[in-house]
Amino acid sequence: MNTALLTSVAATGFAVAFLHAALPTHWLPFVLVARARAWSLRKTLGVTALAGVGHVVVTVLLGVALTALGLVIRPQLGAVFPYVVGGLLIAIGVLQVLRHRHAHAARTPDRRLSDGGAALALVALLALSPSEAFLPLFLANVEHGWPGFALLSAVLAAATLLGMLLFTGLTAAGAARLNLGALERYEGVILGVALCGLGLGVILLEG
Repeated sequence: MNTALLTSVAATGFAVAFLHAALPTHWLPFVLVARARAWSLRKTLGVTALAGVGHVVVTVLLGVALTALGLVIRPQLGAVFPYVVGGLLIAIGVLQVLRHRHAHAARTPDRRLSDGGAALALVALLALSPSEAFLPLFLANVEHGWPGFALLSAVLAAATLLGMLLFTGLTAAGAARLNLGALERYEGVILGVALCGLGLGVILLEG
């Protein structure tokens, strides 16, 4: 097992997932709905956590498919596989940089919904939009098989929930006034550079 590559993938995965969770679409709708409906901080964080779990589960299910595909094609490609995966990561990273930013409009559920309906809408908002920036990392981690997949999934869950609960809690409690405009504006560049770096790492460490 290449522990250097595993550590690199896990560290990159944590950074990607946390940065993605810091975007306003992952916490601002919860804060706005909570204020409009006078939710307690406990209820707000509970709904946020539930939505975060849904977001992670959908991403992990897609990761299962990518990992299974990688395990099938890796033996067939042999020594070429690291170059294919590394090149794919670099290509996705370049696309992230070129795209430069996502369309991150902070959507909120219709105020005519009941409290339960609003909470369900918030959960669905994230559950139906998996973390596309994280998915290529499952391919980069194919060498470590399903144990590596489990570790990467745990990293995704920890970083996503930490980021969402941290920014939702701070804002809802009024403990901080967050201005993440720069992060939102340059998210594509940050993630793109991270993916390109990981792609080069896969080629150098495995090629």
